[in-house]
Amino acid sequence: MAERNEASTMPVVNARIYPSGSLDVLSREEVARLKDASSGGLHDLLRRCALAVLTSGSASDDPRAAQELYPGFDIQVLQQDRGVRIELIDAPAMAFVDGEIIRGVAELLFAVVRDLAYRAIEFDDCAEEQQDSEGITNEIFGLLRNARLLQPADPNLVVCWGGHSINRDEYEYAKLVGYELGLRGMDICTGCGPGAMKAPMKGANVAHAKQRRTESRYIGITEPGIIAAESPNPIVNHLVIMPDIEKRLESFVRLGHGIIVFPGGVGTAEEILYLLGLLMREENADVPFPLILTGPTASAPYFEQIDQFLRLTLGDAATSRYEIIVADPAQVARRMAAGIKRVRSHRIEHKDSFYFNWSMTIPLEFQQPFVPTHEAMASLNLHRGRKPHELAADLRRAFSGIVAGNVKEDGMRRVEEHGPFQIHGDPDFMQALDALLQAFVAQRRMKISGQYRPCYEVVV
Repeated sequence: MAERNEASTMPVVNARIYPSGSLDVLSREEVARLKDASSGGLHDLLRRCALAVLTSGSASDDPRAAQELYPGFDIQVLQQDRGVRIELIDAPAMAFVDGEIIRGVAELLFAVVRDLAYRAIEFDDCAEEQQDSEGITNEIFGLLRNARLLQPADPNLVVCWGGHSINRDEYEYAKLVGYELGLRGMDICTGCGPGAMKAPMKGANVAHAKQRRTESRYIGITEPGIIAAESPNPIVNHLVIMPDIEKRLESFVRLGHGIIVFPGGVGTAEEILYLLGLLMREENADVPFPLILTGPTASAPYFEQIDQFLRLTLGDAATSRYEIIVADPAQVARRMAAGIKRVRSHRIEHKDSFYFNWSMTIPLEFQQPFVPTHEAMASLNLHRGRKPHELAADLRRAFSGIVAGNVKEDGMRRVEEHGPFQIHGDPDFMQALDALLQAFVAQRRMKISGQYRPCYEVVV
């Protein structure tokens, strides 16, 4: 139930809602621990993530905008005989219709409480034990299983990466690709936000309706530092919040059966480098994992520049792990379907599960959280003479730092206090990196709106 609060400048309501699903069957001890976690050091994080969900569909990518619009917003997780209830104070009225919270928004809100509290309860007490590679992967498995995302069905989950700030032609193209995937019975997983994360879900949604598929999955995987800047789009029906960007990236690889990359900015470049850094490792040479880069005809120069940058930094061998398809949504879907068939055969042959990719070796250097301080960014080793997967790992961190400076509150604060991050490396690498970043700026891939002020300096 909800009531209007007339004192706020923005339309807000106070509401009391009752979770369902993974929060409706809890022991008294679990409810007590959940309440303690949400009212302790976790509360501010819970508040920020909940506000992002309640403003789902927002066109802003400023993580502080919603907090400034709704300064009085608060959330409380309270105990009752039949489990928990959630109290919302000065919640955005846009999440309600005639005094009732929109069902999809409520589901995403419950997911926020579930994921943040689950990790606080299950893992924070034994954080030191989770620092080895196997422990981190097991933690990711536990989070995905708790979110009820691990389903023993035939492989059909396509991860779609791409920018939150893309032009209309690129958006419509991504929607067409999603449509072609949906016609072939594939589900969609993205970073959950707007732009290239929403478009393929929207296209697949129409195709699934045509094919009369009623149990479709539109999975959004995010993390606390990014959700406020990229709030979940309305089509997401399964949301999971991973603790950090590294676990988010590993979740995409463990959960998905293939990846399609649409045009994007630094976040998309980070994702490409992360995946290629894994696929170029000797241990993963025989693990099939289809990777397709695609966009409309006008985006061909974008992929040419990405391809040139990857060839320069990682070598021509990197290009054997991906293909580029321009202006052909049906061909993208056919190639992805064929790739997923190979994934299925490999999983059967090696007795690997369909719902979690245990075969992919992900070393600790790709799992440890990278905190983009000015010192850490300046000390990245972006020089020749390194193994390609090692260089890819540091290049990924460089792009991750720029993402933080662009849209994550902590990173934005560091840049405001200490100036832009400085990135050093071999001159030809830095010239190529600078050209790539300048192209992102010129094509308005850094921010959805407003004048972009670079949070970085490439030292050539």
